[in-house]
Amino acid sequence: MEHPVQADVVVGVPDSGIDAAIGFARQSGIPYGIGLIKNRYIGRTFISPGQKSREDKVRIKLNPVRETVEGKRVVLIDDSIVRGTTSARIVQLLRDAGAKEIHLRISAPPFMNPCYYGTDIDSRDHLIACHHSIDEIAKIVGADSLGYLSVENVSKLTDDPNCRSYCTACFSGEYPTELPQRPNKNRFEQKLSERRGQE
Repeated sequence: MEHPVQADVVVGVPDSGIDAAIGFARQSGIPYGIGLIKNRYIGRTFISPGQKSREDKVRIKLNPVRETVEGKRVVLIDDSIVRGTTSARIVQLLRDAGAKEIHLRISAPPFMNPCYYGTDIDSRDHLIACHHSIDEIAKIVGADSLGYLSVENVSKLTDDPNCRSYCTACFSGEYPTELPQRPNKNRFEQKLSERRGQE
């Protein structure tokens, strides 16, 4: 297990962090608890347009369970950190609910490169890990400590020998295909007449 820590409860961010949180709890021996309840009518916050919109959606998307976290050292598990906005807000929610310590563990490596295969990341500009060290990110999001899954351990996520070829391009920069010449995701939102001069 990577990044062990002394704590009282493991909490997963619904829904993306639940499986990893259960796994972390089993491996560490730290009890798993439901520390956050999700409003299922709010979508992915990190792709919302604008910082204010992302913050507002996080506020109404998750509610802390005070009985689970109050006075406790919490291991908070999530699937990723993109900009850091969502993580900072979740950490603050748990602090406001009385968590004594918050140790953030991410079940993926740091996002260091754009993804062209389905994740809404088209530039390094807004990726927090491209501009800050792990210790700096921990301070920015308000966590007592921060640990990511290593790129080397991504291949160990399954025991199925037929599923060993994970794409790690957004973590490692090693892309399995040729990169697009015009990676701007908004290019398809222009009128055809506007796009013709730019092709």
